[in-house]
Amino acid sequence: MNSALNGKKIAVVGLGVSNLSCLRYLIRHDLRKITLFDTRQQPPRLSELPAGIEVRLGKLSSAVLSEYDLLVLGPGISVYCDEIQAAAKAGVEIVGDIELFAREVESPVIGITGSNGKSTVTALTTLMAQEAGLKAVAAANFGVPVFDVLDQHADLYVLELSSFELETTASLKLASASILNVSEDHLDRYHGSIEEYAQAKQRIFAHADTAVINRADPRTVPVKKIESVSFGTDALSYGRVVENGGEVFLSVKGERILNVRDMKICGVHNELNALASMALCDLADVGIGREAQIRALKNFRGLPHRCQLAAEVSGVSFYNDSKATNVASAQAAIEGLCGRHKNGILLLAGGLGKGQDFSPLKRYLGHEVEHIYCFGKDADKLLKLDPERCTYAKDMATALSLARGAAKPGQAVLLSPACASFDQFKGFEDRGEQFTAMCALL
Repeated sequence: MNSALNGKKIAVVGLGVSNLSCLRYLIRHDLRKITLFDTRQQPPRLSELPAGIEVRLGKLSSAVLSEYDLLVLGPGISVYCDEIQAAAKAGVEIVGDIELFAREVESPVIGITGSNGKSTVTALTTLMAQEAGLKAVAAANFGVPVFDVLDQHADLYVLELSSFELETTASLKLASASILNVSEDHLDRYHGSIEEYAQAKQRIFAHADTAVINRADPRTVPVKKIESVSFGTDALSYGRVVENGGEVFLSVKGERILNVRDMKICGVHNELNALASMALCDLADVGIGREAQIRALKNFRGLPHRCQLAAEVSGVSFYNDSKATNVASAQAAIEGLCGRHKNGILLLAGGLGKGQDFSPLKRYLGHEVEHIYCFGKDADKLLKLDPERCTYAKDMATALSLARGAAKPGQAVLLSPACASFDQFKGFEDRGEQFTAMCALL
């Protein structure tokens, strides 16, 4: 453990999975002047706390927090919170578990952020490294806390990083890093400003050796000068070669690498994910050769709740894309599936909109999307897109039933909600699992 923390009075704010893991790590390394703060009176996992931790529950106090030397914020606690801002002004250092990990890790690290696709790119990049014989582990926003894997002494760590995690990260050194894309998401946290959201993601490049840029999205370009390559749908750099007959190949500087038909994941968005993964591996320069990358691309089946085929009934395909918690992700799913389902898509959408603008979905109505069945807290905002082609449903089960009754052979029923799930579900996983279970009974 970094000796700079010895003797410091530390407050851990928020009892989430990542901070629980961080607490265990701190205790194992004899840092015992630690207090846990949580605004909830009965936070989950309270019984899992290591012995000897002081616990303070309820409303945060600026004066109390300002007495500490270091605050470790969980990603669910905004740095813009008044009490946190007051502590920072009083000279308290504000970090997250990723920042503490950055001070401890000795192996190379690849970092990935973006509004959409980051979990897929994290998983695929990790698989490429493993195919090359490296002991590689994926962690952070990917679902595995960094302090659960630090002691594994991996050859390579691949971190999926949310904007929330990056807010409190200042010294993370990365062999290669990428902002895959930036679209409206979490604007409720960033004062309605996509630029403020993008600035949080730009922190990934602060100490990165190299960068992977999305050619179609200027917000993914590092503000600082850094060695970089780009990916996109054309044949430049990491790209795609489209032949006259319609065959599509992943390519690097125009050289064909792999026919996309040989991949188990489909859609242009997944082709871009594959290209970003290849570029991250190449720039990291840790020995992940092209043959290992190709093996991974051929073997990778995708992640749960991301355009997964849940059922086929009477010629109708049902897809679980519950991970689509923003509009851009739903757009990617529609564009990825429309080539397979030229008879049209019936979209199930709704939940917590997080202040997003749903109007980009309107252009698909009457074209790729025949109808939208709208459910959840912000269903009314989706209904305004087109009163004739949008129908209200009280919940997801009702939306599925309505879509099932209207669907014709060759069409797809796509759960791609474009919203967060916490109004009616425990999380996107719960939403996707319930949808899949319902589809199994059709």
